[in-house]
Amino acid sequence: MTFSYRCGWLFFRALFALYFRWRVFNPERVPLAGPVILASNHASYIDPPLVGAGIRRQINYLARDSIFHVPILAAILRSWEVVPVDRDGGTGRGLKDILSRLEEGRAIILFPEGTRSRHGELNPARSGIGLTVVKSSAPVVPARVFGTHDAYGPHKRLPRPRRVMVKYGQPLLFEALRAEAATASKQRVREIYQQVADEIMSAIARLEPRPD
Repeated sequence: MTFSYRCGWLFFRALFALYFRWRVFNPERVPLAGPVILASNHASYIDPPLVGAGIRRQINYLARDSIFHVPILAAILRSWEVVPVDRDGGTGRGLKDILSRLEEGRAIILFPEGTRSRHGELNPARSGIGLTVVKSSAPVVPARVFGTHDAYGPHKRLPRPRRVMVKYGQPLLFEALRAEAATASKQRVREIYQQVADEIMSAIARLEPRPD
């Protein structure tokens, strides 16, 4: 971890422990070295730091490129090596930067649903994560957060001291679908992107708030 990232990591671990009484299940399933995609459900602004604080390696977050126009905030985000993406989160330069980080052996966190759930329920996955997975060789570790919608959902102005939890699943490899996509028609490739996204979302849905 960089010094700046470690400071933020320690801050969020303390916050989650003291204010949210967090619990973390199976963090050992996330490789401590090499490329990895963390794929989580999304119900709150606190989901990204919760997923990141539960593991002992630096991960690369994504943030809208418009945020980087705020000087002080931009400096902090750059020191944490955050990836700027456009509004759709994963096209153009953003996708190239994500794949570049993975090629360098970094960890990236992505949200298959594309945006926060308004009611805390799991939403269908969008195909964007499937494109990223197919174009990389990184394993995908599904993760599921619990309680974050109640703690700090879209309709809450301030976070509440509700218990939050995060659980990490077994890595998914997608070797067969990646190999098929290399020679498939454009139509089939689009289907593969969605199939990968759906399989990731199904793996997230199967995670339960207890250790395995």
